[in-house]
Amino acid sequence: MRLRAEILALAALVAGFAASVRAEEAPAPRYGGYQASGHASWYGHELAGRRTATGRRFDPDDVMIAHRSLPLDSMVEVTDIDTGRTIVARVGDRGPGRADRLADLSLGAARLLGTNRRAVAHIRLRALRTGADNPGLVLAGASAVPPVAKPISLDPQARYRVQIASFSSQPRAEALARRFDARAHRVGRVWRVERSSLNADSAKALRDAAAQAGYDDARILHQD
Repeated sequence: MRLRAEILALAALVAGFAASVRAEEAPAPRYGGYQASGHASWYGHELAGRRTATGRRFDPDDVMIAHRSLPLDSMVEVTDIDTGRTIVARVGDRGPGRADRLADLSLGAARLLGTNRRAVAHIRLRALRTGADNPGLVLAGASAVPPVAKPISLDPQARYRVQIASFSSQPRAEALARRFDARAHRVGRVWRVERSSLNADSAKALRDAAAQAGYDDARILHQD
């Protein structure tokens, strides 16, 4: 009986070792097991310099996302479901704060993906094997460069206001307002960042500066 038990134990040990060897020899999968779809917004210069969960300062031009659970500094595919465009981004922070968001994109990621002209985008995330790819790589989809806007004809004698951006977060709106010497005020459920009483040249300069900073939806309106 004792000899039989020893033989069975030895057989189990050999089988376990063989399974371990097979697991080590098996090629690592390219993609991780995580895949999810949902909505994402983006954040830009209003949070520049803020310390992220990685310990680094937030750079709006980095191609990164904020996610609640994916490993920091791991890579993910980000796909704009509406256009099919796919990029690779780094998980660089924790978030988003809103329960109805899957992720937050940095301005750099939103620009590359072509979603920086929308407050919210419908995206799909797919985890990549750690260290497999570099952020900023475009994998699929049409060009994300938006069409050139037609020049706006303004009356030099009129007064204008520039609507720079809108946020659901008051602190983000106020941070951007300070950057552009504007004001943040509440309109319904959102906080709108505007600057008023501008002549035509100042309004165009502010609109262009906002667009250059990533706020492509900034627009010039007649002063009420």
